[in-house]
Amino acid sequence: MCRSKWSLFIIVCVSLALLTGYGLAQEKPYPTKSVTYLVTFDPGGQSDREARRQQPFLEKSLGQKVIVDYKVGGGGALGWSELVRSQPDGYLMAGINIPHIILQPMQQQTGYTTDQIIPVALFQRTPLALAVLKTSPYKTIQEFIAAAKVKPSDISIGGSGTFSGHHVATLRFQKMTGTKFNYVPFTGAAPQITAFLGGHVNAVFGNSDDLVKYSGDIRVLAVADENRFFGFPETPTFKESGIDIVESIDRGIGLPPKTPDYIVKKLEAAFLQIAKDPAIQEQMKKEGFVPLALGSQASRAYIEKMTGIYKDIVKDIKK
Repeated sequence: MCRSKWSLFIIVCVSLALLTGYGLAQEKPYPTKSVTYLVTFDPGGQSDREARRQQPFLEKSLGQKVIVDYKVGGGGALGWSELVRSQPDGYLMAGINIPHIILQPMQQQTGYTTDQIIPVALFQRTPLALAVLKTSPYKTIQEFIAAAKVKPSDISIGGSGTFSGHHVATLRFQKMTGTKFNYVPFTGAAPQITAFLGGHVNAVFGNSDDLVKYSGDIRVLAVADENRFFGFPETPTFKESGIDIVESIDRGIGLPPKTPDYIVKKLEAAFLQIAKDPAIQEQMKKEGFVPLALGSQASRAYIEKMTGIYKDIVKDIKK
């Protein structure tokens, strides 16, 4: 065989080997061992409770144990930093929160960037609302604003994390009303609500489900949604009070960069099966959640859309 034909033969063989190997890698059985579901906030919060709800359904769908683990800190940033550094083999996935994964990298070095996280699905939403205890002297949003103007920084508002939905809602509220509050960040919604109920902060920008759960102890002043929330039909929206704030926390699941598409699709199918279950959706609504069922591509498009929106919001806040 002449040299040119021999070279061509080698190139063809190598190409076939690479293609065959790639194909085998793509078709590798998954999962063949337990999968870790990383929760980036404290036990007892929304992310943890949803992971626990999904856990038995995921184990049935995937045929393997799903271990719920925790990496708490930085408003979720510690866990998401670990996620993007992990092997892209599908054996570590993490709960993701929007707008946290958008806002944090915009404001500081976090150890991850938004586009490094591969969204698998978005399955839940909680509109935010401003609430005080029933023992509070503030009966309306107008009274709350008036008191803050008399004593700037004297009133404390608790939230989950920094550069999170709770934090940006507080910043926007200050800017739009000409007030100044003392924002107190917590490592998750569970300690936030515990501190609030204990009287350690004057108010919270709380998640809708927490406020529904403790509705007997609190007074919701305004809801940060387009329309009145079904859990508090008598409570006005911020917009009804002339304050253009719409803010919620969307929750989903994410994977490390470069995770093969077949793994993404396997997990997407498992999570969407749970998210579309009518019984689970009804359960969510009773608890004060808004069910979602967005797949990987739809979730990616939503994150890109919200990134553009939050870029403008952050610029406006800083003016």
